[in-house]
Amino acid sequence: MASESALFCVSGAGGGKGGATAKPHGHVVLVGHVQDTLVFAAGAVAAVLVLLGTSSFLSLAPVPNLVAFRSPAVSVSSAVSSHAIAPGRRTFYDDPDLTYAVGHRRLTGWDVKRARWLRLHYPRGLNASGGPAERVVMVSGSQSHACKGAGGDNLLLRFLKNKVDYCRLHGVELFYNTALLEPEMRSYWAKIPVVRATMLAHPEAEWIWWLDADAVLTDMDFSLPLDRYRDHNLVFYGWDREVYGANSWVGLNAGVFLIRNCQWSLDFMDAWARMGPASPEYAEWGEVLQDTLKGKADNESDDQSAVVYLLLKNRNKWGTKTYLHNDYYFQGYWAEIVDRLDEIAARYLEAERRGSASVALHRRHSEGEHARYAAARNAAVKRSVPGPAGGGQTGWRRPFVTHFTGCQPCGGKPNEIYPNESCADGMRRALTFADDQVLRAYGFRHDGPLSDDVRPLPFGYPATRH
Repeated sequence: MASESALFCVSGAGGGKGGATAKPHGHVVLVGHVQDTLVFAAGAVAAVLVLLGTSSFLSLAPVPNLVAFRSPAVSVSSAVSSHAIAPGRRTFYDDPDLTYAVGHRRLTGWDVKRARWLRLHYPRGLNASGGPAERVVMVSGSQSHACKGAGGDNLLLRFLKNKVDYCRLHGVELFYNTALLEPEMRSYWAKIPVVRATMLAHPEAEWIWWLDADAVLTDMDFSLPLDRYRDHNLVFYGWDREVYGANSWVGLNAGVFLIRNCQWSLDFMDAWARMGPASPEYAEWGEVLQDTLKGKADNESDDQSAVVYLLLKNRNKWGTKTYLHNDYYFQGYWAEIVDRLDEIAARYLEAERRGSASVALHRRHSEGEHARYAAARNAAVKRSVPGPAGGGQTGWRRPFVTHFTGCQPCGGKPNEIYPNESCADGMRRALTFADDQVLRAYGFRHDGPLSDDVRPLPFGYPATRH
């Protein structure tokens, strides 16, 4: 049995790639295994008898040239045994002093509390159902009232649909919030209370993935490379040299980030929130950030500058477990991307048309087989489309996330540095580019990069030109 003090955070001050790794949840086991095994064995015998009687109806032809993929995880409700909520089975949820709100009372012992909850609710381990190795909850949100700008509400709906589509295809849960959980934590600071509350609401999740409302997932085939982050607790798109060398307030982007569900992360978010508008020291922090960070023109304490300051001034505590990288578009600046999307789409289609290895990609298939076809498509384009998987400033691979920072789709007043209509056209292009990848499983695609109309795909697409 795993110890109740098993840590889920990556701990230790000596960061880098040699840090300690978090223990997999699948190693947590509860008493009662023998009884469960007997029950399982009896059920297995019955299942075999049923299959023998119906095998002639279940003989499915394999799809050639495609890799196998893991079956979807069962829901939490079906995985939890009936005795898990019996009287006396107390968890951290029964603590009257527990608060979901940030900044009111520091939550301690979260790794132990979470370990106990997991052992109680997943007696065979979190991964026993065949679900993903590390569960992820995507969190995003927008204001509760109507947008000021014309068409803003429609754009927010399309941004939301994009996230729903990606999560459905990749087995990621999505929490989209429209409530201001902490009234004083407004604007870009509103993400901190939501992310913190999500950690408590989803103890089964190893990672919480925040995406701003105006971030578009533009590669529906790309999966988060979680193994790359196994020695870290926090992930941003950014540059070490800009944060630790140049002290630049734009050395990272805080609109998209991954944070591990652990005590270290809760402590980081408490420190981050203390620099926000709910703090009595908010005005003072604005002055400190302007004096400390290069290029910061105003004296307002913003969320991104606050992160840079925390990493810069507390590198041993926070920086060693924070992963800054730009080797793929974990979030990509939209102005660098949108004018290249048509060429990227054309190169992908051409890669699928060429070679015997791509023949299987011309077959129609169900959306539930997306992971298999995504792996095969990635293998096909890797050989002929230059650039890193997930996209980047070089090459022609699909950008993973295209972030429309500065466009303000809901507010109606984009940054004045952008030409008229550039934001609007760019958002439509990115959303259509992503939507075409989804509609393909339904037999359709958009009539053009800026068109809302769709047309049916011919049999054998994309081998059959149209």
